[in-house]
Amino acid sequence: MAAPVQLAAIDAGSNAIRLAIARATSASHIEILETERASVRLGHNAFTRRLLNDETIDRATRAFRHFRERMDHYGAATYRAVATSAAREARNYRKLMERIQRKTGIELEVISSEEEAQLVVSAVRWALGEKMQPRLIFDLGGGSLEINFFERGVLSHRIALPLGTIRVMETFSIEGAIDEERARRLRHHVLSLLRSAMPSPPKLSRAIAVACGGNAEALVRLASGPFVGRIPTINVRLLQDQTWRIQRLDVAARMRTFRIRQDRAEVIGIAAIIIGTVAKWLDLRSMLVPGVGVREGLLLELVAEQYSGGRTSEEERGRAAELLTGVRWFARRMNYSAEHADKVAQLALSLFDQLRPIHEMGADLRVVLEMGALLHDVGHFVNKKAHHRHGEYLVLNGEVPGLRGWRRDMVAALVRYHNCKSEPQVEHASYAALDGQQRRELRMLTSFLRIAEKLESEHSQQVSGVEIEIHGRRAIFQIRAADGVRLDLAGLERKADLFEREFHLKAEFRRAQRRDQVA
Repeated sequence: MAAPVQLAAIDAGSNAIRLAIARATSASHIEILETERASVRLGHNAFTRRLLNDETIDRATRAFRHFRERMDHYGAATYRAVATSAAREARNYRKLMERIQRKTGIELEVISSEEEAQLVVSAVRWALGEKMQPRLIFDLGGGSLEINFFERGVLSHRIALPLGTIRVMETFSIEGAIDEERARRLRHHVLSLLRSAMPSPPKLSRAIAVACGGNAEALVRLASGPFVGRIPTINVRLLQDQTWRIQRLDVAARMRTFRIRQDRAEVIGIAAIIIGTVAKWLDLRSMLVPGVGVREGLLLELVAEQYSGGRTSEEERGRAAELLTGVRWFARRMNYSAEHADKVAQLALSLFDQLRPIHEMGADLRVVLEMGALLHDVGHFVNKKAHHRHGEYLVLNGEVPGLRGWRRDMVAALVRYHNCKSEPQVEHASYAALDGQQRRELRMLTSFLRIAEKLESEHSQQVSGVEIEIHGRRAIFQIRAADGVRLDLAGLERKADLFEREFHLKAEFRRAQRRDQVA
């Protein structure tokens, strides 16, 4: 596979600290190499006394030292380690961070509840795929309950409540079995907080709801419903029946009966009450449990950084948005085909992202490629014949809003060279204006645009995507296309001539088999 990158993600949660080590070969190919879990319970005393005691910090440091050894074993130099609600609330969280940094070299960051929720949502969407749109995603941890509501795939409302299992266990002094009176008080407490945060909740009996967190993953084995694809579900009615059974047992009996670890057995009764109360409040009948969370969200973020130019500042994102808005305004004036241009841009950016570990170009050049893809056919406004030359002239002289300097020259050159009618030459104004490094980058960007434009040459938007695999000196392009669509593989190989010269790879194009199609 292509240009592998070893990555590691560490989620220092309130109950356990989790590690995942993965290998990525493209923005969409992630192979999990190893996962580990350490039962540290950072949340102990963090929510009641606002302190992490020395024993807890020592256990966390030992876990991180072991994780460092596993990361070094796999050569996972790129990582992100985060702590959530326990560290957010402990007054001495810096002591934990400094000890881990000193003993292991790992930089631990404390993230906000908003970022924690975003990471979970990102992981869930990755796990479910594009075709399944949840109305609800909630994550029950040791310190908090995060509930996210969606309308047509867009976040509409988010609730964060102090209802984590460890917080509740220590606040209510719950140890072992839970009698009916204590269970009633706990349900009332949960329901009061839910109603206070959202007095008129939606009824989601027929909606897709997703439950995340180690507690949900434990409960799905005790109250399992039918699988949805490969994803297990919690049957809410069965969960209610099992809750009474779990409550009556002490910790040792839960461990024997359900074959779970002690730290999970201590809180699973509380978790069942909280999740069951949320389900009743929202009229849920079942909940998907994809088994992903903060850790997987971190891996996806790291992969995106590796294959799309890294993080950008708010100012840089705003500048890019302004440029693209101006480009689209200009393209509309030139009567461009928005559907065709958008598809070419999507495909070109996918090639850019997947091959970033090889070309190492940044986010600014990614935006240049997107602008070139959106404008590649504007020369048709003058004449279809020689439209590549007309398009270059329009970009250089048409006053595209915000497009100036080297970016304008590079976009104009992309338009000039997108269809192989011209090759990069210093006699051309746009190419001549670039320096040596920019010319090299321009040729690599052009090679992506040529392949993307050929994939969409029928203007039909029937190619859904392409995945690149590198085997030795070969780049194999696996093309995902609708059934019955004819792919001009020989034409694609001709269009890849510049790609082969710039990347020193032999390009091969294949239709992805149905089993390779990504849902």
